[in-house]
Amino acid sequence: MFETLLVMVSVGLHSASSFANAQPDGGMSQVAEPIAQEATAVEPSQPSETAQAINPDERSDETAAMVAQADDIAAPAFLAPEVPQLTAEPQIATGKFTTALEVKPILNATRGNWITLREYDGKDLVYVTHLWAWRCGLLEMRVGINGNEPELWPMPDCHLDQAAPGAILETDGLPYRGYALGSVALIEVQLTYDDLTSTGAKYNREGRLVE
Repeated sequence: MFETLLVMVSVGLHSASSFANAQPDGGMSQVAEPIAQEATAVEPSQPSETAQAINPDERSDETAAMVAQADDIAAPAFLAPEVPQLTAEPQIATGKFTTALEVKPILNATRGNWITLREYDGKDLVYVTHLWAWRCGLLEMRVGINGNEPELWPMPDCHLDQAAPGAILETDGLPYRGYALGSVALIEVQLTYDDLTSTGAKYNREGRLVE
């Protein structure tokens, strides 16, 4: 019985030894190899030289250089807004009402007549006839409708070769502009005299002063 047990133990040890010899890495190579392959597949590659981070100091210098270069480039002249250059004119009484000295008292006294609103031919017509008549002492006239920023309304040249320089001739055009019927509720007028002083007024639809 004891001899039989020794034979069985001997056979078992021989089988274990044979299995170990058949698997040199102790049976772990079949498991370790796929793990090693997976680790190799997911190992991040080294960043290329072009992908490396830029030195913040170098980036700041480059940005500053680009801004300075942009500042040196001037906008094309044709894109620059036109700003009228107004110059004060000599204030000498001529008796022909061609200066602010002469027309300012008249326009101040007739402020309620600066504009007229008339409904005609399905439109609101805003007239500035009175201002045209005394335009020779003005440099600019601006008119704003319904709270919009007053815009420049051109005036005819003064007829200095005539007895009444402020007369409105047929060739001067029409002293009004048309708007949709019933649309004009507020009219603002701004005047700049040829001595560079300015004044203004606002009117309601009926032509009455509101400011």
